Amino acid sequence: MNLKTGGAEKMIGYCGYNCYLCPARSDDPAIRQKLVEGWRKLYGHQNYTVDNVKCDGCPSNGEVADKECKARPCAKEKGIKSCAYCGDFPCDKLRHLINPIFYATEEEYNLCIRQFEDGKNNLIKILIERGRTPPWLVQHSKA
Repeated sequence: MNLKTGGAEKMIGYCGYNCYLCPARSDDPAIRQKLVEGWRKLYGHQNYTVDNVKCDGCPSNGEVADKECKARPCAKEKGIKSCAYCGDFPCDKLRHLINPIFYATEEEYNLCIRQFEDGKNNLIKILIERGRTPPWLVQHSKA
């Protein structure tokens, strides 16, 4: 799905991923290498390389980095521009890609998720107050 906002095209994946922000779409191998290194460090992804992470964006007809994604072929087969338009949303094809809130009952939300909702913001606020955050995070948290 391509959205145009302020003249800039924003490609959004079927699962809601911001493809337009993803460095995997870069032609520069050095940028893709930094992405691979970051994914390894932050998420533990070990299967990506500078070559196989090259991606044209999920909604494109080109190459995609996540060859095992089940959401993309399903959405393309159904002819929908977002999984959110599917009558089966949320399904197991998305479970590892999206926030667990979409699968929760109200009771599960109250017992298991609600307490985490503002956790990151609470930590960032305290770290900012203590002067323990990098400047980019301070600026990002104000946006």
